[in-house]
Amino acid sequence: MKVVLAFDSFKGSLSSAEAGAAAARAIHSVFEDASCDVIPLADGGEGTVVAAVDAASGTYETLQVTGPLGKPASAIIGLIRERQSAELTAVLEVASICGITMVPAGQLDPIGASTRGVGEAVMQLLDRGIRRFVIGLGGSATNDGGMGMLAVLGAVFRDSEGRSLSGCGGELQRTVSVRLSGLDPRLADCAITVATDVGNPLCGPDGATMIYGKQKGASPKQQVMLDKGMGSYAALIEAASAASWQSNPGAGAAGGLGFALLAIGGVIESGAGWLMSIAKLRERVRGANWVLTGEGRSDSQTLYGKLPIHVAAVSEEAGSRCILLSGSLGEQMDELEKRFHGCFSIVKEPASLEMCINQAEELMELAVRQLFRLLRGSER
Repeated sequence: MKVVLAFDSFKGSLSSAEAGAAAARAIHSVFEDASCDVIPLADGGEGTVVAAVDAASGTYETLQVTGPLGKPASAIIGLIRERQSAELTAVLEVASICGITMVPAGQLDPIGASTRGVGEAVMQLLDRGIRRFVIGLGGSATNDGGMGMLAVLGAVFRDSEGRSLSGCGGELQRTVSVRLSGLDPRLADCAITVATDVGNPLCGPDGATMIYGKQKGASPKQQVMLDKGMGSYAALIEAASAASWQSNPGAGAAGGLGFALLAIGGVIESGAGWLMSIAKLRERVRGANWVLTGEGRSDSQTLYGKLPIHVAAVSEEAGSRCILLSGSLGEQMDELEKRFHGCFSIVKEPASLEMCINQAEELMELAVRQLFRLLRGSER
């Protein structure tokens, strides 16, 4: 029996590799001679760096940057050589630079949070001669439209009194002038892949603030204020660039950081698609009896391009059967069932989120062991 284990991370509990390893142990406890291929994956969010380094046999480095709320932070980045180019590519994920899991409980602050750390990471890598970047946009704590990043890279923002602004969500509405001529000229020589599977535009009811602002701590009143500020800030940048990116799918990713990366020449690409390509997922699922995938929670958002949907599509192309195993299952299960041969939650009983997180590894093993015991029985 050949089984491919291609999970996303289970945020706050299991990395993609840990989820796959736990599932493999469970399968081997039932089918000792099973061939289990663990393929760490991500869709641009948490785990993107680990998945990329694993897939491309790259290396890790640590950069010192400013975290989302202004405190020093250590960000892990990956250095890889993609098949398409012999050049060194730096892989960054905003989840480890200005990520929501970096903010202590009860301290989320979309007004004060900034993407300055992303700009600092890019500047350090430019100084080392890196000109190829893949930046994963999932899991940010910020809603500043990438203003903080652009400020570090040389853009100048001023308020009505001529004071320079450093870039945070609360300064969007205060910005009355933008100068982009000071952007680091080395950016013109860069290839920047913006890895995300979020298709939201920058502003409006489906934009960064109105869809994701609440989970970053914004009240309804703050969401309206931030969205209005985002629109005026973006209009100034587009006027200075004589271009338009606000409506581009993905411009609203990471609190509008996608928009700012488009403004400096970035190209949006499916994070899951990019990682599956370098991990050679299509080749590795051929001949598999089963493919297991999953994430922390699967619901209606999964249907709009989250990693498990991509894995299911690749499995179907290869003629392999795909099963979804996630921490929990939400709305639109009837639609999810159409994409998989089975959809399961690994939670075994009513429990607190904290308990589920702490027991995630054993819960995964238990669920997979029971599933493959059932499969073994069906073969008799």
